[in-house]
Amino acid sequence: MLNQQILWPFLYFQKLKMKNKFYILFYLCLLSYNISFSQKIFSTKFSSGSDLNVFVVEFESQADLKVYKVDYKSQARGNEGLWYFVDYQSQSDKKIFFVDYKSQSDLNIFFVKYKSKAGWRNRDKMHLLY
Repeated sequence: MLNQQILWPFLYFQKLKMKNKFYILFYLCLLSYNISFSQKIFSTKFSSGSDLNVFVVEFESQADLKVYKVDYKSQARGNEGLWYFVDYQSQSDKKIFFVDYKSQSDLNIFFVKYKSKAGWRNRDKMHLLY
């Protein structure tokens, strides 16, 4: 009886048609893909140790990405511009270096005051944070 209670999802999955199995697996993969790319950021002291060179622009309209700094690691999920800055390089998903000139940057960002304002303005550069 106990084995049937534990195994019912697997037994049900076996009875599904191949097309339905594909859809279920596809959506599970999408869900795990979205969760796996969080934005835990470490700011390096040298350009050589970074994955990405970032320049903070003066105006929102100049930015590729509008960033909101969250207070907790759990709030930084997906590639949505919600960044959590970590203290150690080993805890980060991406290492960035803040450059002095826009011409040196791979990505231009603007820090916003509200979480709802965060997001991509230039989706062509989204791949930089995956």
